[in-house]
Amino acid sequence: MTQTLDYLKESPSQTAGPYVHIGLAPGAAGFDIYNQELGWDIAGPNAKGERIRVEGIVIDATGSPVKDVLLEAWQANAAGHYAHPQGGGKVEPGFRGWGRVITDFATGEWGFDTVKPGRTPGRNVGTQAPHINLWVVARGINIGLNTRIYFEDEAEANAEDPVLNLIDGERRRATLIAKRSERDGQAVYRFDIKLQGQDETVFFDM
Repeated sequence: MTQTLDYLKESPSQTAGPYVHIGLAPGAAGFDIYNQELGWDIAGPNAKGERIRVEGIVIDATGSPVKDVLLEAWQANAAGHYAHPQGGGKVEPGFRGWGRVITDFATGEWGFDTVKPGRTPGRNVGTQAPHINLWVVARGINIGLNTRIYFEDEAEANAEDPVLNLIDGERRRATLIAKRSERDGQAVYRFDIKLQGQDETVFFDM
C-alpha cells in the first residue's frame, strides 16, 4: 500500500496588521516596557555635522494620511561613513545611523532629528549623493517598502547619483527629493510619501 503525503499550501501574504507597534514601538501602543524606545536616537549627541529635522506624512491613493505607519531609517554620518562592525571606527561614539519612528495616530505626521549625511561610495561605480534610506510598513502593506530621501540643496551631488540616474523622468526622481526650510534656526526637510496614484513615491526592490 502506497501512502501519499498531503502538503499544506502556502497561505496568502499577511499585511503588517494593527499589531506592528506592539512589537516594534510598544510605548506607542501603551506598553511601558523600555525606558526608551529602541531606535529613537539616530545620531547621538557626539555626531558632527549639520543637525537637521526630517518630517513628513504618508498618503494613500485617495490623498488621505495613513496613521499607523512605522518607518525605519538608515544613514551615514556627516563624513559618509556607516556604523557597522567593519567600519573601522569611522563614526562618532554613540552614532547608530539607524532609527525608528511612527506616525502620529491622530494626524499621520512623522518626524525625526539627526545629522545630515555625507556622500557615500556607490556599490559598483561613482559616489552617491547624501541620502537617508527608509523602510515603510503599515496595515495594508504586504511587504515593507524601501525608498530614499535626497536633499534639494544637494543638486550637484543629486545629478551625479548613480541610483537617482536609474530612475526615468525628472518628475519621478522628484518624489525622492526632500524640500528644505528653516524653523527656529534649524534646517527642516519635508518628505511626504505617496503610496499610490499620481506622483507615487519611487520604491526600490531590495
